[in-house]
Amino acid sequence: MHRNHYDTEHRAFGESVSTFIEKQMTPDYEKWEAAGLAPRELFSRAGEQGLLGIQVPEQFGGGGVHDFRFNQILGEEIMLAGVGAAGLGITLHNDICLPYFLRYTTDEQKQRWLPGIASGELITAIAMTEPGAGSDLAGIRTSAVADGAELVVNGSKTFITNGINADLVITAVRTGPERHHGISLVVIERGMPGFERGRNLNKLGLHSQDTAELSFTDVRVPLGNVLGEVGSGFRYLVSNLPQERMSIANAGVAGARAALNWTIEYVRQRKAFGEPIGALQNTRFVLAEVSTEVDVAQAYVDACVAALNRGELTAEDAAKAKWWCTELQGRAADKCLQLHGGYGYMTEYPIARAYADARVTRIAGGTTEIMKEIIGRSLKLT
Repeated sequence: MHRNHYDTEHRAFGESVSTFIEKQMTPDYEKWEAAGLAPRELFSRAGEQGLLGIQVPEQFGGGGVHDFRFNQILGEEIMLAGVGAAGLGITLHNDICLPYFLRYTTDEQKQRWLPGIASGELITAIAMTEPGAGSDLAGIRTSAVADGAELVVNGSKTFITNGINADLVITAVRTGPERHHGISLVVIERGMPGFERGRNLNKLGLHSQDTAELSFTDVRVPLGNVLGEVGSGFRYLVSNLPQERMSIANAGVAGARAALNWTIEYVRQRKAFGEPIGALQNTRFVLAEVSTEVDVAQAYVDACVAALNRGELTAEDAAKAKWWCTELQGRAADKCLQLHGGYGYMTEYPIARAYADARVTRIAGGTTEIMKEIIGRSLKLT
């Protein structure tokens, strides 16, 4: 189905993204997968091409464009090229972390951080999840106790994307006993004494995406590193979750489309019983199902992105997009891998990596079950 979602400027940006991926990511992607880490230079190269800090004001070196469709195109191209694991660090930097630095920073903080975020010299991460809290944001225990002009932070976080590479870590800390109003956000910077990174976690998929455990032992953080108001952190996190979930939903539907594209190409060439696999009715039916589901999901995602740009995207609609598109991604990857036969199980084929990479999207950013709970509560059934 033809999409009228993008205009000429968006398509030109998409072409530049595609060229960047072809030259800067695809050639070394398998090396990064084996190493378990994409290089920091990937961010600076992306910054040079104007792919980072799209919404950062021009005075700080960004694009100054408040249109999530550019973020959407970047995420789509990364997934369609089959380099999603390394690209996740970039989309997290742009889609999930950047809004906090735009909305909740003082003029001094903007001067200090935004230029490096836009150039890729300062890589960002956000640390919410703790070993004992999981999806329960209000249950975090990492503490920040005031001591003069500083906060002393103690605790730990886990499953932190960009955890190894990050220079600026937006960290949810407990500054008071109240379950929701006792949470604040502080930026913990690379090199602060007591801030240590654990191992780069060995994951089922997303191998070139660094995911780390972080620990804080008496880390002294200046009050000048607090984002917004002390005690408002939970509200900030909740208000930014719809965009985070749209980023994940966008990757999900693009990942499903990528699996479809690879499989169509494969079944046209691969023969069984003297004819292409694509000539078999079962193949046509399976790919017809995937193609239809992808197009339907794409229409909903595009509508949600338009609502996000208007400032009208609700938490419930973002939750619908997130759970549906990530579940679709998993179904599509599974069905398409099956049509590859034994070759689909070989990691030299992108469908195998995509199958493993897709599994976490139903967990990260809020599990499918949490998404359904958000939607269910909005129905006011009791």
